[in-house]
Amino acid sequence: MTIESFKETEEFRDHISTVDQRGKRIWIYPRKPSGPLHNLRIAVAAVLLAILFAMPFIKVDGHPFMLFNFFERKFIVFGTAFWPQDFHLFLLGTIAFFVFVILFTMVFGRIWCGWACPQTIFMELVFRKIEYWIEGDAQAQRKLNRQGWTREKIFKKTAKHFIFILISALIGHTLMAYLVGVDRVWELAAASPAHNPGGFIALVLFSGLFYFIFAFFREQACTVVCPYGRLQGVLLGKSSIVVAYDWKRGEPRGKIRKGDNRSLLGDCIDCKMCVQVCPTGIDIRNGTQLECVNCTACIDACNDVMAKTGFAKGLICYASHESIEMGVKKLFNARAAGYSLVLTLIVGALIYLLASRADVETTVLRTPGMLYQEQPGGMISNLYTLKFINKTFEDISLSLDVKEEGGRIRRLGEDELIVPSNGSAEGIFMIEFPAAKIQNTRNAVTIRIFRDGELIGEEKTNFIGPLN
Repeated sequence: MTIESFKETEEFRDHISTVDQRGKRIWIYPRKPSGPLHNLRIAVAAVLLAILFAMPFIKVDGHPFMLFNFFERKFIVFGTAFWPQDFHLFLLGTIAFFVFVILFTMVFGRIWCGWACPQTIFMELVFRKIEYWIEGDAQAQRKLNRQGWTREKIFKKTAKHFIFILISALIGHTLMAYLVGVDRVWELAAASPAHNPGGFIALVLFSGLFYFIFAFFREQACTVVCPYGRLQGVLLGKSSIVVAYDWKRGEPRGKIRKGDNRSLLGDCIDCKMCVQVCPTGIDIRNGTQLECVNCTACIDACNDVMAKTGFAKGLICYASHESIEMGVKKLFNARAAGYSLVLTLIVGALIYLLASRADVETTVLRTPGMLYQEQPGGMISNLYTLKFINKTFEDISLSLDVKEEGGRIRRLGEDELIVPSNGSAEGIFMIEFPAAKIQNTRNAVTIRIFRDGELIGEEKTNFIGPLN
């Protein structure tokens, strides 16, 4: 195959590698990967899995380090509590995350998919490893699936799926720990299903979903469900770093045969080892494809073949289209610079909002339907409802006053205002001014909130006075 014909061959883009022309699933049997990059991926996965499973058990002052309790609208991120009133921070953080993903993909391709995505880590470095351990390499798996239900097959399939179910249950319980807290998960696990059927059903559904994905659905989650692969066509450019085949060096490909003039051929010996180890069943020599998750298995396999045949390594490597075609190694371009600027502005705004975020959020509502009231001593009063949200993990004692001269605030009920930790409190308050101080029917008033004598916030509202 010549370089020109290689570039013009685009039939592989008309269908995905895991589905045939009739729409039937093609089961992938990837060969067991090995090599320096694969070993590095194992080390990275071990660290990420340790963080994932350890995080729910980490507590700060008795509270979870990470909690995403959508059911009770309680969120704790890095030990800091967030309320629904902080939704603008969540929205800004989400925008920053997506801009970062766009920028990162533009520059470095799908490194996330190959090295950090939970789907890839669990599938290739946990469940697939167990499958290799019990059933053997790709050829042994094919042979086992073709044979009848012998004692050996029943034992291996039962053992494999039993371990798959246990790991899926562990993942499901871990996910629930992020949602409701590890203490609540221990309660659900120890209690009878009849004690809390809703929680039990949720755990079963989560565990069953993970078992189905990793035992049966597998790479289809990346090639059919996940939209990220399809976004590559928009996000990737010729300067993006991806797992790529050096067609200029490898073409025209041809097997090593005694007596052949190798100078007429490229370095690719057409061994198809890169295809055999691919967990999504693609041929990386066809170029960047939506199925490619940049797992680097083909790099290790090709480097091993190149070393054995005496050719230089790197026929398949991390590279950009420009670096292969023109020898230009450029990571940063105008589009990347633009996204970097936008990301910097968003992250800067997010950091500012987080730094200026108050421990107590106050909402002031003047009692609807009520005008001013005349009090003894020539005082005019308005009635208000104040609601306080404590975003810390300790009880807070608050005191209030009016900033404007002559004004005073009086609470109806108990004098001491205590807002419980990570909770809320509200009370009815009366603001009073001498009638001589009221100049207009609608006057701006500032309520100052103090915590242990320290000013922590101000809230502005309106004070209704008599018509002069």
